[in-house]
Amino acid sequence: MAIEAPGEGAEYAAEAAFPPFDPTYFASQLFWLAISFALLYFVLSRLILPRIGGAIEERKDKIADNLDAAADMKSQADETVEAYEKELAEARTRAQAVAAEAKAEVDKEIAEATRQADTELEAKLVESEKRIQAAREAALADVKTIASEAAAAAAEHLAGLDVSEADAAKAVDAARG
Repeated sequence: MAIEAPGEGAEYAAEAAFPPFDPTYFASQLFWLAISFALLYFVLSRLILPRIGGAIEERKDKIADNLDAAADMKSQADETVEAYEKELAEARTRAQAVAAEAKAEVDKEIAEATRQADTELEAKLVESEKRIQAAREAALADVKTIASEAAAAAAEHLAGLDVSEADAAKAVDAARG
């Protein structure tokens, strides 16, 4: 539906076609389209795209460098971890050797102390047995004396006999066996 100007009728509607669709202007429009396209292509291909391509290439190189640096750091970290684990294993081995050596030395000292204690106890035991034997012999001698005195006192008290200590001792010896 065409818009009519006031006072002009159908003539104005036929003349008023949309200019881009008017065939009389096609040649000039195509000419300016070609010039605009060529100019835009030249500007893009010579100025803008190389800068964008350079930025992309620079970024790609930077990313590749960063990846290489990361790989180097990872390999260094792996080597460091490997060296750490190796040194840790060596330290554990040394610690076990030191512990075993210390245990052997302590066992040796304990064995020596035990031997000395056993020797001292054996000596004390022998000495104690000698004292017990001497005390037993002294006690037996005292028992013999006491028994002979008791026999003499019993004979005097019960029978009214006067018995000497030597006679009483002979009688006690005879009674013992």
